[in-house]
Amino acid sequence: MTIAAELLGFIDSAPSPYHAVDVVASRLRGAGFADVSRTDGPSTAIGAPGGGYWRRGGAIIAWFVPDVGPDAAVRIIGAHTDSPNLRIKPRPDLAGYGMRRLAAEPYGGVLLNSWLDRDLGLSGRVAVRGTDGVVSEHLFRDDRPLVRVPQLAIHLDREINDKGLLLNRQQHLNPVWGIGTTYDGEFLDWITEAAAVGDADVLAWDAMCHDTLPSGFLGPDEDLISAARIDNLCSCFGALHALLAAAEDEAAGHISLIALFDHEEIGSETATGAAAPLLTNVLERLSAARGATAEERARALVGSRILSADMAHGTHPNYPERHEPNHPIALGGGPVIKVNVNGRYATEALTSGEFQAACRVAAVPVQVYSHRADLACGSTIGPISAARTAIPTVDVGMAQLSMHSIRELMAASDVAHMVDSFGAWLSAAR
Repeated sequence: MTIAAELLGFIDSAPSPYHAVDVVASRLRGAGFADVSRTDGPSTAIGAPGGGYWRRGGAIIAWFVPDVGPDAAVRIIGAHTDSPNLRIKPRPDLAGYGMRRLAAEPYGGVLLNSWLDRDLGLSGRVAVRGTDGVVSEHLFRDDRPLVRVPQLAIHLDREINDKGLLLNRQQHLNPVWGIGTTYDGEFLDWITEAAAVGDADVLAWDAMCHDTLPSGFLGPDEDLISAARIDNLCSCFGALHALLAAAEDEAAGHISLIALFDHEEIGSETATGAAAPLLTNVLERLSAARGATAEERARALVGSRILSADMAHGTHPNYPERHEPNHPIALGGGPVIKVNVNGRYATEALTSGEFQAACRVAAVPVQVYSHRADLACGSTIGPISAARTAIPTVDVGMAQLSMHSIRELMAASDVAHMVDSFGAWLSAAR
């Protein structure tokens, strides 16, 4: 329960991907990892024994290099920092019918109905120009109940319970945040104050809504976790724990690395997504700084592995027909190896077997997920990372319900299962 409570605090500290990266970077600095984000070109520091990290926006890559040779393999845990939500448009000020509203747009595969009638805060980052003309980035968050998307009363939509709710993404999801009339620039004035940037000019923002209800335990036995952004901050938390544990093993025979990307929920095709060359660039710099030859780099790849960490679908007790009947997945049943023959997940027999062996070492139960053949299957950063690096990959997640809802659900016991299994896999001998 202690490690589960720690996860809840981690989630609450990270309402946006940028805050998630900030929290991870803070933990790494506290453990002695060096920030090399602004180091240009190859650097001996990046490949020297010890820990380091590189960050940009909502992405962070961190590593620990023990005293190993230039052909040492790399074990990588990849995850993503972003979650589906509602994001504020560049010109958001809306008025009419006596209500002030903000123009919003759904980000990723949002379960739209879950965002209705919830008290929402606002968070993200702003780009500001200082008095010296330099443009810089600042984080902001306001956890007060600031905005809300009110649902239409049932008296005005009598058939909703029989025919279902249909939401227009342009018209029905603009949150209200006051009464009266607005003015052009009202949100700009508010966000300037929220970001506490003084006289600097706010030029742009990446602003998003977040649930104001804190994460917590659920049920009479408190054996469930109810929280926003479990997908995929839970995996980021597990990756960070595994790396910090690996950093205490000076005798490790391989490099340990985590890669937490942004924009997985919208396809990863961005400068900070898994499809960008961020991971390969860091791997190349690690090799070059340690003087690896082309042959030594090739040998390192043979023993390298990637664990793509993203949440998994638990079998929903109210909708069992939506799941593969021979592959039930239980909340509390341990990590889930995700398999798809059409490459939506990157797991192959060898990588699945290696992860199962690590779970046995850690005395952690393990499950195997297969999607129904007659339903479209989601994907992860696993296939993307495997294709970009040619490193064998296993896709693993923890079981949850309500995926992509504003509020998600998982078993509290699975947090320890995740931390133990990820740690065992990351420290496994080559």
